[in-house]
Amino acid sequence: MITDIGAIKDRRKHERFPLSLQAMIEVVSSGVKQVFDLLTRDVSAGGAFFHTREFIPEGTEVRLDLAVPNERLKELTGAQTLIKVQGKVVRSDPTGVAISFDRKYQILGMKSR
Repeated sequence: MITDIGAIKDRRKHERFPLSLQAMIEVVSSGVKQVFDLLTRDVSAGGAFFHTREFIPEGTEVRLDLAVPNERLKELTGAQTLIKVQGKVVRSDPTGVAISFDRKYQILGMKSR
């Protein structure tokens, strides 16, 4: 199946940024909890693409923790920003998964280790 990248870009509501952020994704399906430590390929206000070879089916609900480095915050407080959000897998392919974010999220300061 050939995908028209231009058509995908036309459907997007938010600009994507090529950011590699550390993320922890929690999947609960069939009562079994799985946790993956992944990296983003790109991020937007509405979602992100995560590199993984693990198959996570479309429609799967997930909880995410995204670690966002913020040098100025780190200088002042020794912390970095953690975004906690829920989402749903909207696309899965051999290189990773695209997850659409829920509008409810938390932004927290997180102490560096």
